[in-house]
Amino acid sequence: MVSFGLWKVTKSTCAETVYQAIKAGYRLLDGAGDYGNEKEAGEGVRRAIQEGIVKREELFITSKLWNTFHAREHVKPITKKQLGLWGIDYFDLFLVHFPIALQYVDPDHRYPPEWFDDNGRVQLQNTPLQETWGAMEELVDEGYAKNIGLSNCNGSLILDVLRYARIMPQVLQVELHPYLVQTALVDLAKALNIAVTAYSSFGPQGYLELSMDKGAQSLLTRDAITQAASKHKKTAAQVLLRWATQRGIAVIPKSNDAVRLRENLQCDSFELDEDEIKRITALNINLRLNNPAEIDPRLAIFA
Repeated sequence: MVSFGLWKVTKSTCAETVYQAIKAGYRLLDGAGDYGNEKEAGEGVRRAIQEGIVKREELFITSKLWNTFHAREHVKPITKKQLGLWGIDYFDLFLVHFPIALQYVDPDHRYPPEWFDDNGRVQLQNTPLQETWGAMEELVDEGYAKNIGLSNCNGSLILDVLRYARIMPQVLQVELHPYLVQTALVDLAKALNIAVTAYSSFGPQGYLELSMDKGAQSLLTRDAITQAASKHKKTAAQVLLRWATQRGIAVIPKSNDAVRLRENLQCDSFELDEDEIKRITALNINLRLNNPAEIDPRLAIFA
């Protein structure tokens, strides 16, 4: 239920951070082409394997397909490139990062390509998600991915994918924290037997360094969180993670601190009572911190 997230882990520290995470007991790693640190993450994995800390089959490695590679002819080549960067033969889980198709960018020209073209503009591409999903299914057929799934998708789009999917999405990864609880979406996914993974479990805290916290009070200082932490003799971060995992939602926190690495992994060592979960859930204000519409109004996938 607790994976190590690689978003915002710098290239210079990534190999060591991944190695230390595995050494601390993490067996699930959550990466993406867009994070720009796949090669370094793979170096950390390789070191851990070479030292006998873990075997490849004991790890569960997730990565994601970026927006510029949604066309059928681009899905397999970029997946193979990403596997090469990691230095592995398959992904345990490969997700469509966003239900947004952008104009193709040759990886030899720029990788990761990010959101904008060479002139700083967003260039959309008319590739339907059905085409992309069909290519994702081929990754499973050919052994490049064990499982496939979706990220940043709302309910109507998930239901649409199910109408044509030959291989069902196994996982839905979405922003989810007490300021954005997404109860209806979680209930839908559970009803469809799609596992849910929450990113940004600490809410605004993860966006401070990007100046994207929107001025919201840190969840780590909210009474409902700090009082539960005090009662259970845990950290506020552990309470936030447990609020999710106790409800069957996986989490992907990251930390460069060895102590916090272990604390996050141990978030399942206690139980919140029903009243504590309700108080934390009541903090919901539908605050979405990762919204592509703020890049370009044509990317308003959550409208």
